[in-house]
Amino acid sequence: MELFCFCMTARRFFDRIYRFLSLRPVYHGLFWAVMFANMFYNSWRSGGEGVWATISNEVIGLVFYAILVYLNLLYLIPNYLARHAFVYLGFVLTACALATPIEVMVFYLKYSGWPEHRALLVRNQGDFFVANVLVVLLSTVLRLIMDWWRYQTEKQVLLTQTMQSELRFLKSQINPHFLFNTLNNLYALTLKKSDKAPEIVLKLSEIMRYMLYECNERRVLLTKEIQYIHNYLDLERLRQPKEADIRFTTEGHISEQMVAPLLFVPFLENSFKHGLNHHVKDGGFVRLQLRVSGEDLEFFIENSKAEALPSLTHARSGGIGLTNLRSRLEILYPENHSIEVQDEPHRYAVTLHLRML
Repeated sequence: MELFCFCMTARRFFDRIYRFLSLRPVYHGLFWAVMFANMFYNSWRSGGEGVWATISNEVIGLVFYAILVYLNLLYLIPNYLARHAFVYLGFVLTACALATPIEVMVFYLKYSGWPEHRALLVRNQGDFFVANVLVVLLSTVLRLIMDWWRYQTEKQVLLTQTMQSELRFLKSQINPHFLFNTLNNLYALTLKKSDKAPEIVLKLSEIMRYMLYECNERRVLLTKEIQYIHNYLDLERLRQPKEADIRFTTEGHISEQMVAPLLFVPFLENSFKHGLNHHVKDGGFVRLQLRVSGEDLEFFIENSKAEALPSLTHARSGGIGLTNLRSRLEILYPENHSIEVQDEPHRYAVTLHLRML
């Protein structure tokens, strides 16, 4: 649990850093700061003319880079890159070809008293042009990386919102028949002044509190999910025939493993709704088994099928509920889960294999 809390704290810390670095003024400022530092270092190492002369040269160069880069980011990329790549490249080369002589002219005027520097500038115009093109293309690459990163982030946010919406929908789907039957049984027990009434109230309140208040995190303790299953089955035993065989066993070392909340609810509801609830004479059965080995979990549930039910009707026992569960598992445990279904004439069984990462 302490490791989980540490991981969550670290994740929130890095999320804050990411949000700060994602601010446009911040990452643009960092880009130009790195550019200026690199330009100054290279000029100084090659034997500059002094600190202030070197700084003034690099500031002039940075201004022209900025003009070309923001022309690229604000106009050329949005209007040409995706639709006309070669036209875009042509505009980049043209913009750099127009900017380079103007940049050389500015430096030419700056070195009015240095004829040897002026001659060097004229000879190195091609280097200025190549540098301008490389900086513009670098800004294009960085823009594409940022757009890709932003798309992945938005996609992840959308998946998280979808998962939360499905969880809220699941929490809102407290089976009304289950709830009303439990309340009716509770009313009957209170009339009889049964000693079971307080226990039922406690179990029902635990179920409601867990579903409404404790399932808002991405992961919950596996022990809480197991306790939810026990409470759910205890209340189902009240409204099922006495002959009904309802069992739940666990195997393995269960300590601080974390799982997605309400992960087993669709299995429980399907087993009773499409299985045990249709038995009148013999009561039928619902049997559950949960095995844990380290981070590996196997959840097995089987229920009887009434002979009177058409096979097509019961074939849907894993229909909508299992379909929604599969999509939720794809979001929560991609490539770390599998579901096996056995649909037999008198028995329906589902096995969930899960890697609790």
